[in-house]
Amino acid sequence: MSRRVVVTGMGAVSPIGNTVKEMFESACDGKSGIGLIDRFDTKGFATRIAGQIKNFDPLEFIDKKELKKMDIFIRYALAASHEAVMDAGLDEEQPDADRIGVFIGAGLGGLATIEKYVEVVQERGPRKITPFFIPMLIINLAPGFVSIRHGFKGPNISSVSACATGTHSIGEAWNTIKRGAADVMLAGGTESTITKLGIGGFNAMKALSTRNDEPERASRPFDKDRDGFVMGEGAGVIVLEALEHAKKRGANIHAEIIGYGLNADAHHITTPTPEGLGAARCMELALEDAKIAPTDVDYINAHGTSTYYNDLYETMAIKTVFKDYAYDVAISSTKSMVGHLLGAAGGVEAIFSIMAIKKGIIPPTINYETKDEGCELDYVPNTAREQEVNIAISNSFGFGGTNGTIIFKKFK
Repeated sequence: MSRRVVVTGMGAVSPIGNTVKEMFESACDGKSGIGLIDRFDTKGFATRIAGQIKNFDPLEFIDKKELKKMDIFIRYALAASHEAVMDAGLDEEQPDADRIGVFIGAGLGGLATIEKYVEVVQERGPRKITPFFIPMLIINLAPGFVSIRHGFKGPNISSVSACATGTHSIGEAWNTIKRGAADVMLAGGTESTITKLGIGGFNAMKALSTRNDEPERASRPFDKDRDGFVMGEGAGVIVLEALEHAKKRGANIHAEIIGYGLNADAHHITTPTPEGLGAARCMELALEDAKIAPTDVDYINAHGTSTYYNDLYETMAIKTVFKDYAYDVAISSTKSMVGHLLGAAGGVEAIFSIMAIKKGIIPPTINYETKDEGCELDYVPNTAREQEVNIAISNSFGFGGTNGTIIFKKFK
């Protein structure tokens, strides 16, 4: 069995908006969500900036008595899933719960919970550890809580593949519906690791920007003066649905998924393959799966982390796959505004890609000021662009050399 799969719902929590509408409008305005960290005392840290969620009230989505059972990454997953479910009209339709699944992953999971209870056990002893400690931090409790909240009894797992997590979750959910194992899937990623260990750990790798005096200008993918990525947090979840199922219940269809590629660099734990060969092959696999030519693609939402090797090698990969057309296709990195959401990045960036198709507006790469050698493609610099988008690609590449690419198409 191989069925067409469409997107019928979307939900997001991000540094530039806690709904899909607010997030996309902020992105089209070129708004940055990066600022000084206020979660902890950053004295002594090389990096003191991040893309934090603002004005988030978990009580809008979660009963107060349930909050103590959840790390913040789970709360974000529930909020994004709630919006996606409402957008898809699933609660009102009451479809067959056994045929609805949830694939939501994270890269690091409950890092904040781990930090907190290390301090508790050191200062107050092991008897003061909450009985909810383990459920709070393990990654599969994100889809677990979502399924409990909505009564979805279908396939339920978490992909954990670093920065490719959200993309892999969506791709595998797509395959699950295609082969007939489910009719509806919630899929995406969630993350909240703006903590002492999260920031300190990436600082130790020299991966983060230290442009602390100019937070809003710190994330600058493809720009010559980039000095590292900026950590963000949030969640992005979409509802995937078999076309015949969506039509039967009269669902609103946002876009169709037509291709998915995944592979490994088999090269290095953090650095991409030289010349982006792994990323290039991943995009080729997705294009082959979709049975389309590179010239059919109108927009690429790049992984675009604002790190030297990622930006250079992803650009080289696009040149390898798209050849002369690489200079004509529109490319942007929305990480320039929201930062790098790690395991949530693929979910949020899938939503940006779908919204570009729906609205005919490509969000920009802000802070692109100085062209870098080797990075000279059309990155939609600084200002959103009105342009018809029929087919969009979303790229995600993670530590360990894991790669994922999804292709979305305007539904017709």
